Amino acid sequence: MTQPRNVGELKKSGWVSRPVKEEMRQNAVALISSGEPLFDGVVGYENTVLPQLENAVLAGHDVIFLGERGQAKTRMIRSMVNLLDEWMPYVEGSEIYDDPFNPVSKYAKDLLAKRGDKTAIAWAHRDVRYGEKLATPDTSIADLIGEVDPIKVAEGRYLSDELTLHYGMVPRTNRGIFAINELPDLAERIQVGLLNVLEERDVQIRGYKVQLPLDVLLVASANPEDYTNRGRMITPLKDRFGAQIRTHYPLEIDTEIDIAEQEAAPLEAAGISVSVPEFMAEIIATFSHICRSSPQVNQRSGVSVRMTVTNYETLIANATRRALQAGETHVVPRVCDLDALMASSSGKIEIESIEEGREGQIVQQMLKASILEVFKGRFSAEDLVGVVESFDGGTVAHTGDDIGSKEYADLLAGHPALSEAVSELTDSSESAELASAVELILEGLHLSKRLNKEALGVRATYRGRN
Repeated sequence: MTQPRNVGELKKSGWVSRPVKEEMRQNAVALISSGEPLFDGVVGYENTVLPQLENAVLAGHDVIFLGERGQAKTRMIRSMVNLLDEWMPYVEGSEIYDDPFNPVSKYAKDLLAKRGDKTAIAWAHRDVRYGEKLATPDTSIADLIGEVDPIKVAEGRYLSDELTLHYGMVPRTNRGIFAINELPDLAERIQVGLLNVLEERDVQIRGYKVQLPLDVLLVASANPEDYTNRGRMITPLKDRFGAQIRTHYPLEIDTEIDIAEQEAAPLEAAGISVSVPEFMAEIIATFSHICRSSPQVNQRSGVSVRMTVTNYETLIANATRRALQAGETHVVPRVCDLDALMASSSGKIEIESIEEGREGQIVQQMLKASILEVFKGRFSAEDLVGVVESFDGGTVAHTGDDIGSKEYADLLAGHPALSEAVSELTDSSESAELASAVELILEGLHLSKRLNKEALGVRATYRGRN
């Protein structure tokens, strides 16, 4: 079926004009009734944030998200576009997507008065019905609402004529969703300019008798810390948002892992296969959780999930580089690859240390704590008595970037106790998988103070404590 091309055809098609909030509400009702998710790709909010957001959509409320960095605020805002109709008719040539049945601009009103049912219409996809502005202190009312265009005035129009206006971002998102990220960074006098948009649903420009009763869903995000750091959100503006939703970091380790696996960019290279053991992914996620609870990390600035994702990618990248240098095709990250995380972690956490230059040490300590936690989650002290006795009896093991996977397999062949412990971590017979398991056990025993470790460059040597 072809889309109507003028107002007359649109009337015959039975299309019904709906405010944007009603449109989203009805589409949300249909999705909920069919058991489909309203927001795809958002992990960890199923029982906390998403029900609140769904309530806001059903209630037709403007929304502000409060939360630290890296809590998927922008992702959720952008995903709200999927609740709009796929296609929307508007008066052709209108800069603000005028409703053919309820025009608000002078251009559309004059055109409809002149041409009636023969007025041409165009169709806008849901993707163009979304506008977004990152709030900055230099953002002006002209950017958001609009300004008189001197060129149009020079063409002979009066200043009070609406046709002299250059519309800002909010009017250009009429009949859609407009988002403001980091709202507190917006100057207070500019925030005042949004009050009418949220309550009276209109904009006024330059004091002239120009009023546009806009149909806009306004969504904003803010970091609560910004209220004192860089700016604040004025109370009347907060009052006009129908819903204030607090976001949070993943509550469970498994959720953090799911996000990392979902968001991490895959490393693809010809002839190379990559597999990440569960315990290595768990170390990455646990590291982020330890950072979020550490008194040595500035918790007000938060520890973003982006750190988990970049650490996951860096771990794979280092393992791939190591495997390529060794001539191996099966890439499996090991404990020795975790040293590479310093580069991807350091810029994402703010260490509160009085002593200069201790930041790296503190990060290393938290990384070791995450290894130990994952190790203790899989083995008890009694489980590895045989391994410890073997090393106390003179066994020596070398690990590091320059040690090939086959050497780990050779080590296991002569040590039944270690081989049995490895089988608890993996049932694979691949030497790369076995090497990763061996390194976790050896490092875990060392951090448990049951093995000695000598590190020199990229090489580490494990011995008994006797």
